Amino acid sequence: MPIHYVYLIVAVIFETCGTASLKASEGFTKLYPSIGVVIGFAGAFYFLSLTLNYMPIGIVYAIWSGLGIVLITLIGLVFFKQHLDAPAYVGLALIMAGVLVINVFSRTNLH
Repeated sequence: MPIHYVYLIVAVIFETCGTASLKASEGFTKLYPSIGVVIGFAGAFYFLSLTLNYMPIGIVYAIWSGLGIVLITLIGLVFFKQHLDAPAYVGLALIMAGVLVINVFSRTNLH
């Protein structure tokens, strides 16, 4: 796997952890989840910046945000018991389809 995809996956993991910590921090009233927010987003933006050395910003952001949306939705479902309705699942499937189209069919994912 090319290093820029490793950086992007790590950025998505950090962002997802930061967002989950944001929910768990309850408005920054809990110390450890609040620290997790800072670490999560700092790590996400650092690795996102490394990815931008290899790929166009629009493609990177589409993949990063799309995967992050799906992962944080799964975390919300499992850990926070936040259930979605059918239209929400359709929307998530469309987001994933967009990420897939970019990665499989677009020739602009590298510069």
